[in-house]
Amino acid sequence: MDSQPYPPRAGGPLPIYRSMVANGSLAADPSQAHAVDRLQDLWERLRGYDPRPPAPEVPGFFGRVMRRRQTEEYVPTGLYLVGEVGRGKSMLMDLFFDTAEVRRKERIHFHRFIQNVHARFHAYKRAHPQISDPIPPLADQIAKASALLCFDEFQVNDIADAMILGRLFQALFDRGVVVVTTSNTEPDNLFRGQPGRDAFLPFIALIKQRLELVEMNGARDYRRERMRGLRTWHVPADAMAERALDEAFERLTGGATPEPVTLDVMGRTLTIARAADGVARCDFDFLCNQAYGAGDYLAIARTFHTLILDRIPRLSPDNYDAARRFIVLVDTLYDQRVKLIASAEAQPDKLYQRGENAKMFERTASRLDEMQSEDWLGLTHIK
Repeated sequence: MDSQPYPPRAGGPLPIYRSMVANGSLAADPSQAHAVDRLQDLWERLRGYDPRPPAPEVPGFFGRVMRRRQTEEYVPTGLYLVGEVGRGKSMLMDLFFDTAEVRRKERIHFHRFIQNVHARFHAYKRAHPQISDPIPPLADQIAKASALLCFDEFQVNDIADAMILGRLFQALFDRGVVVVTTSNTEPDNLFRGQPGRDAFLPFIALIKQRLELVEMNGARDYRRERMRGLRTWHVPADAMAERALDEAFERLTGGATPEPVTLDVMGRTLTIARAADGVARCDFDFLCNQAYGAGDYLAIARTFHTLILDRIPRLSPDNYDAARRFIVLVDTLYDQRVKLIASAEAQPDKLYQRGENAKMFERTASRLDEMQSEDWLGLTHIK
């Protein structure tokens, strides 16, 4: 961090960040210092920002030109904070969002936002079958509610999302919406290697045009540091273990308020009731005593870098279906390098001890042991 004093500025994320460094709650980090300086600059440009309603729709080329000219007059450039996990991107964006002097603003996980968009898109088409293009009225609704949108963990993995995002974001920018987002992926690498990516390239160009890229690749991995020394397997699954998992969730999310996250799994939806900052909290009964399969577990493993799992029971032929699903779950978490923190009725090698399938569980127990090691906890999540 620059040792020269910053010029005095009233409010915003920078003074708070400097205070946190000064009192030792954060270590000085040049990458974070640069990012918070860019956030502070945007904070100043957004003070009291309240864009006027968009001009009435005028069809054709001249309508597009009028809207673009209106946009260029008053919409500040947003920010795209990019870097590996654990660099403090979400923490800095939250400082910015909490202090932003914008009357209409929303901070939301990007996956939840896109799920809401799909739901509203289809609802509008059902309610207004005579409207051929729901994007403009949908953008009107979003822009009316929020002049500032802050997205956490911007990522595109689905072709249906890719097809709708370009036109929606262009419409939002045309309506004066300012976007700040965090991501682990640089814009040029979004949706890379996926079928239909060529149709997604104009959206990437739009993002690069309308959002300033701020790279955060400092040496410190704050998420990994939060993991350091954290006990990951709690036996037995009692009230003490539940309190320990509560504390782990709070520590790993920085005290963020858990919210539901709905995942799309091959046209179905799977809702994780409690999640924040890439951490999901579920119980064994929810994940393993329902008809979920490998696709569901893969969606979870790609979305969350950590799963906190409550109340794993002893396993046997009596609950074989749940045991089989648990094996698939562990294999999927292992393959994607998802961190697992759990409470259970026994240590991994004692979970499944009797019956003809006990031998099959030995590999799972071995993986569960490995997933508690410091080396494993230091591995990078695979999305």
